[in-house]
Amino acid sequence: MLTFSAPAKLNLFLHVIGRRQDGYHLLQTVFRFIDFSDDLSFRLRTDGIIKLHNPIAGIPEEKDLCVRAAKLLKQATGTKQGIDIFLQKRIPMGGGLGGGSSDAATTLLALNHLWKANLSRQQLLELGLQLGADVPVFIFGENAFAEGIGEKLTRIKLPPAWYVVLVPPVQVSTAEIFTSKELTRNTNPIKIPPFSVLQGHNDLEWVVCRLYPEVARCLEWLKQQENTTITAMSGSGACVFAEFSSEAAAQAVFECIPDSMAGFMARGLDCHPMQQTMK
Repeated sequence: MLTFSAPAKLNLFLHVIGRRQDGYHLLQTVFRFIDFSDDLSFRLRTDGIIKLHNPIAGIPEEKDLCVRAAKLLKQATGTKQGIDIFLQKRIPMGGGLGGGSSDAATTLLALNHLWKANLSRQQLLELGLQLGADVPVFIFGENAFAEGIGEKLTRIKLPPAWYVVLVPPVQVSTAEIFTSKELTRNTNPIKIPPFSVLQGHNDLEWVVCRLYPEVARCLEWLKQQENTTITAMSGSGACVFAEFSSEAAAQAVFECIPDSMAGFMARGLDCHPMQQTMK
């Protein structure tokens, strides 16, 4: 049995710049991987069965993104092999940290290797997009500036950073936020290069904060802290984060988190943990 990491991501900013005729929103964002992750273990089967051994409560196995990813790859490659999947979940659900998308991407990357399917990175990206707009960046494997619905990816080099992430006790519905009448969809596009992530913001943030006071409270607390370089909500929430240029500065704030709030500290990564092993 082999175990692989499925890291969380942060959106350092997220601009909504328009909307396609099919209803999908046009975005610009920067994805950053962090060293906080789910773990996925895989054991080959010869009977063709795909089995998730510890499904998430409330999510039918057939709707789990790991299972859907495995079935999609099996269908695409015609392999007769199966797989046992064991998921150790740490990334909060409905938090805007990409946990389900990351799990799906790690499943595609790992099974492409274990099943010896030999699909190219581009083929895996196309499969990943069928599972969700955030899946491709985890297959892409590097911090990225993203456009389109999140699938047009450009590598971006980011400085070392540490993050304090707060996890409000709510799950935010992405669909609810993107269909809100209060959401603006006309932020001016930026070009790469040049731009700075410090110039960005999250267009979804104020909508979420109005609907979920717990998110607003956590974000306001982070904004009161010193030595932050970015303070924002990730994705469509609920998680909010502060970026620090040093581990010591992040640690000082992390140790001051009120008892009424929950969170974790993480280091920014340059690339996905599987980037080298899956080449």
